[in-house]
Amino acid sequence: MDFRLTEEQEAFRRAVAGFVEAEILPIAEGVDGRGEFPLAVFRRLGELGYFGLRYPEAFGGVGADMVTYCLASEELARGSLAIAAAWAMQSLMGTHFVFKYGSEELRRRYLVPALRGEKIGTFALTEPGAGSDVAAISTFAERAGDGYVLRGTKTWVTSAPVADFLTVCAKTSKERGMESIALFLVDREMPGVTLGKRIEKLGIRGSETGEVHLEDVQVPPGHLLGGEGGGVEKVGTILSEIRVMTGALSLGVGRAAYEAALRYSRERVAFGKPIGQHQAIAFKLADMLTLLHTSTLLVYHAAWCLDQGRPATREAAMAKLVASEAANTIADEASRIYASYGFAMEYPVQRYFRDARFLLLGGGTSEILRLIIGRDLDRPPILGSA
Repeated sequence: MDFRLTEEQEAFRRAVAGFVEAEILPIAEGVDGRGEFPLAVFRRLGELGYFGLRYPEAFGGVGADMVTYCLASEELARGSLAIAAAWAMQSLMGTHFVFKYGSEELRRRYLVPALRGEKIGTFALTEPGAGSDVAAISTFAERAGDGYVLRGTKTWVTSAPVADFLTVCAKTSKERGMESIALFLVDREMPGVTLGKRIEKLGIRGSETGEVHLEDVQVPPGHLLGGEGGGVEKVGTILSEIRVMTGALSLGVGRAAYEAALRYSRERVAFGKPIGQHQAIAFKLADMLTLLHTSTLLVYHAAWCLDQGRPATREAAMAKLVASEAANTIADEASRIYASYGFAMEYPVQRYFRDARFLLLGGGTSEILRLIIGRDLDRPPILGSA
C-alpha cells in the first residue's frame, strides 16, 4: 500500500503552490472585498494551462489524472475559494459538454480558447423553481425549422456576468418530462440572451453569480449537445468528478483556516504563554487537524478510484460530504481561536468562515449526499475497492 504522490504530482503541487503564494494570496482579500471577477488572474490560469488539466493535448490540454486535478483544486482554494470556484467551473462543468458532445467546429470555436482563458464558459441548470429537483426545470427548447428556440430563466449561474458561452439544460418535450432534458451550447451574443440580477453572496464574492434570461433565443441545430434527451444522464457522468473536486476545494479552505489558526495560536500570548500551549486551544487544533487528515484520505481515495476507472458514486459522495462539513467545522473553530479578532475583517479567517458555507451547497447538499450514500449501504468499505 503506497499513499505517496508520484514525483510528477509532487512537482505539480509545488508549482501550483508557488503560483498561489505569488499571485493569488496577495490579491485574495481585495477580490473578496470588491466582489469582482478576477479577470487578470483568470487569464494567467489559462496561460499556465490549468484550465486544460482534464483535456487532451490535441485541444491544448494536459491530460492529467483526477488526483492531479484535485491537487490543483486544493492549492487554488487554499489561496482563494472564489478564484478556485471560477477556475473549477471553467475547467470542468463549463467546458466538459462541448468537449464531450460538441462538433469539431464547436470545440475549436469555444473549447480551445476557453482552455487558454480567452473565453469564459459556464453551466446553467438551476432555475428559480428547480434546484436538486431537476425534473422541475421549465426552460423549454421548441423546434423551429432545423434548430430550436429557447425560453426560460436560469439562476445561480456561476460566472454569468462575464461568461461568453453557456451549456443550458432545457426540456425538448412537455410530455416526456425529465427524459427530454437536453443540453444546448448558447453563445452570450445570441439575440434574446440577457443578464438578470447579479446575486450578492455571503462568500466566494469574487466568483460572480447571476441570472440569465432566454427570450426566444434561436439556437442552431449544431449547438444541441448529444441529442434531444439524456441530459440528466450526461450531467450524471461527471457528478462524481464534481463532488470529488468540491471535496478538494474543501481541503484547501480547511488547510488555510487550520494553518492560520495554528500560526495565531503560537503568536497570541495569554496568561503568560502562547495560547496554543493551553489545553483548550491545543485540543481544538488537534480536532481540526484530525478532520483535515480524514477528509484528505477520503478525497484522494475517491480521486484514485476515478483514475482506476472504478465506479465511485458512493465514495465521491462520502468525500464531498465529509470534506465540506469538515471545512466548515475547521473554519468555525479557527474563528473561535482568534476570538474577537476572528470577527474582524482585517484577518482572513472571517473569509474562510464565509467561503466555507458555499461548499455545503456546490456539488450537492449534505442531505442529498446522504440520500446517495444511503442507497448503497450493503457494500462495506474495503481498501482498494470502489
